[in-house]
Amino acid sequence: MSADEVLDVVDEQDRVIGQAPRGEVYARGLIHRCVFVRVRDSRGRTFVHRRTPTKLVFPSLYDMFVGGVVGAGESYDDAALREAEEELGVSGLARPEPVLTFLYDSEGGGGRWWSAVYEVRCDLPVNPQEEEVAWHAFLTDEELAQRLDTWEWVPDGRMAYERLRAHRG
Repeated sequence: MSADEVLDVVDEQDRVIGQAPRGEVYARGLIHRCVFVRVRDSRGRTFVHRRTPTKLVFPSLYDMFVGGVVGAGESYDDAALREAEEELGVSGLARPEPVLTFLYDSEGGGGRWWSAVYEVRCDLPVNPQEEEVAWHAFLTDEELAQRLDTWEWVPDGRMAYERLRAHRG
């Protein structure tokens, strides 16, 4: 994804109010849309990965979601499927199921974006994009919990994870 990719700019109620290139959206801190897809395998393990050092946002940090920005005119549902298939390197994935949405507000003026959280099961062999994923594994809930305070996680993914846990009770 390039800085020239056009995104919908939205307001605090997630209504589209304009469009702008991704680079401008980030530079000006405009509210936009993102999807977070929690991927589990048939054993219930969660796909976890470390982002590449070349990523525009949160390089080299760990994430328990795949996902990314929603393109201009694209639905959350379509973006969730597109991003999951792209990052996992699969095709024919089931459509991710929506779980919750929230307005992410980063500390220190790093930006705000509407975040739609999804879940999907993937039993296909994954072949993650080398440009996006530096390392990956499927971790059990216990393995993931053990790493929450020792690995450096992307802050929006960590927030999505906490909200998902609270939602699930």
